Amino acid sequence: MTALAPGLGRRRPPRASRTSWPLTLALAVCSLTVLAPLYVTVTMAFKTSEQSVDGNAFALPAPFNPASFAEAWELTRFPVSFGISVGVAALTVALTLLLSSLASYAIVRYWSHRFFRWSFVYLLASMFLPFPVIALTEIKLTALTGLDNPLGVAILHAMFQLAFSVLLFSAYLRSIPVELEESARIDGATTWQVFWRIVLPLLGPMIATVGIFAFLASWNDFMLPSMIVSDPTLQVLPVVQNIFQSQFGTNYNVAFASYLMAMAPTIVVYLFAQRWVISGITQGAVKS
Repeated sequence: MTALAPGLGRRRPPRASRTSWPLTLALAVCSLTVLAPLYVTVTMAFKTSEQSVDGNAFALPAPFNPASFAEAWELTRFPVSFGISVGVAALTVALTLLLSSLASYAIVRYWSHRFFRWSFVYLLASMFLPFPVIALTEIKLTALTGLDNPLGVAILHAMFQLAFSVLLFSAYLRSIPVELEESARIDGATTWQVFWRIVLPLLGPMIATVGIFAFLASWNDFMLPSMIVSDPTLQVLPVVQNIFQSQFGTNYNVAFASYLMAMAPTIVVYLFAQRWVISGITQGAVKS
């Protein structure tokens, strides 16, 4: 038999992974900055009014008091304000995904045209425009057009998310091979068919990412709805919760119960969508 060359047929044992203690310590500290407030929110929500003001926020609730959620449910008219917030956030996400994906596809695929290049620069420049500068203008325009309601808030949320979303989609679209579209065009597909049947399914990870950003920005926004919506009965949940900063400032247990109920949708949405935020979905789509 022919002797094997030195080193062939033998694998080196895998090197033992080394623990980076400084990095582990930094991650632990960062985790505490998130977990500690979450722990306080949960414990305070289940305390009585007396326990919530005893100065010991980290103590466990004793006795266990779930009545705070029922009181917060009534004070904030939770089903109504929650439904309005869900509607505004859902419409914001839908408009953001539709408009930003279409705009990004046109910009990336027609980058050689001056109009699309300047459109991209214009959108990026709008990211550096502070909201207080245009706040009064937005209030006037929504009042004149009859959009001083949750619908107007959703449209403005989508517009303010457009620049950042186009930036994310454009960067991702450049990684999609053009050969996929060219082969579809050879088979007779139109531009709309190429986008809806080929490009859009490949944008799955970025759609999840942009959708999460748009949802969180819309759900947690307080300033824009408080200035735009003229009817107090149609306010979103963050604005309604402002009641705990004024009239009921000492009922911390009720306030934290309301905050916990408002946080639940964002946690659920992230847990559901985060598995789609991956990279390399087109890897291997084009045969070499």
